[in-house]
Amino acid sequence: MTRLARIHALVAACAAASVFTAQQLQASGFGIPELSVLGIGTANALVANPDEPGAIAYNPAAIAFHPQSVWSAAVLFINPNFSVRTATGKHDSEGAEWHALPLINAAVRVDDKWALGISVNAPFGLETRWPAGTFPALAGGAEPRQSRAEILNFSPTVTYAVTDEFSVAAGADIYWARSAAFSSTLTALEGDGSGWGFNLSAMYTKDALSLGLSFHSAATVNMEGYYTALNPRAAELFRLTSGTRGIPPSQSAELDLDLPWRLQLGARYEITEALAAELDWTRTGWSKFQDLTIDLKPGGTLVSDTNDWDDANAYRLGLTYQVRPSTQLRVGYSYDETPQGDDHFTARIPDSDRHLFSIGVAQSLGQGWALEAGYMYVTNEERNYQGRQPYVPGGPTNGTTAYDGKYQAHAHLIGLGISKQFDAF
Repeated sequence: MTRLARIHALVAACAAASVFTAQQLQASGFGIPELSVLGIGTANALVANPDEPGAIAYNPAAIAFHPQSVWSAAVLFINPNFSVRTATGKHDSEGAEWHALPLINAAVRVDDKWALGISVNAPFGLETRWPAGTFPALAGGAEPRQSRAEILNFSPTVTYAVTDEFSVAAGADIYWARSAAFSSTLTALEGDGSGWGFNLSAMYTKDALSLGLSFHSAATVNMEGYYTALNPRAAELFRLTSGTRGIPPSQSAELDLDLPWRLQLGARYEITEALAAELDWTRTGWSKFQDLTIDLKPGGTLVSDTNDWDDANAYRLGLTYQVRPSTQLRVGYSYDETPQGDDHFTARIPDSDRHLFSIGVAQSLGQGWALEAGYMYVTNEERNYQGRQPYVPGGPTNGTTAYDGKYQAHAHLIGLGISKQFDAF
């Protein structure tokens, strides 16, 4: 192998490790739009809902239409299942069977006009862990193994009631990548980091009709961690690439991740006093997710990887039905488009269009207390990927025949929570 080929091999290895956005099964790309148990039960069609406390996380402007303050605490359990059939047979991802994520929301009325809110959730991440030998073209090289990341969002907001029918809200999105681990058969990258953006929302409601808008800006999460060569061969390639003698096989590294902007519009109509339906449209700016670059300290830029995703749409329908004053049933459906084309396809994020089916229930316990539960089933359309570019050993892997195969995925989501409404002023 020539020096240039060795450098290409290491670049490919690090490019694979740098894609730390893990496979997820709830929305396009690597987003997780479930922000409350109510959202799990209605397929996240909630941006125009002025009545239910669980909708506040989707549109903080809704706080203005709640006469009481509220807090809720819940856990989202996710069971992802995905596999690929390559030339060596069918392979299932070996990631954790269940993931548990927090869903915490609170809103406090300050007076008749002003209110404060806070939401804590995990809008991006999850995990893939492909067994060795899944991709035969990469055997002995930079074969992707584990991709794991979880990004939490702390979102404080301020809401103002402009009139009795119209309200607005603004806040910050403070992102914390609390854990990230990405490895190939040659290298590993671990780290954490933070970043921030902003959000704006508005709601108008009159009689049986409500309209809602929510926007979250794009953001950049600055990751810091360590790059590690996992065997002597990778360590030698690392030294060749850096151009510096005596560099240890483990070294400080930095990586910036660009998170997409999100725009959601919705309309809700109360068909009867008991039955309401909502239709939402979501546009996610995945075109912001373009390049990933690893910077070593010392050593300079090691690799820059291109994703070249497109903006994508999601269409959501949710219904709520008040069976009796203390019991509410919920159902929903969503169709999410994938932003990932074939030109830069990667097995670390084997995305495809998907369908989401959901059901839920809420039970009032009296004195402002309520219990909620929701279930969602997600199924990805099968993706039979055939690379447009032949894979050259030691060269780039994204978008090439190295990842040829039939990819399938589905997931089960369960949400359980408790909430309390109370007078704050």
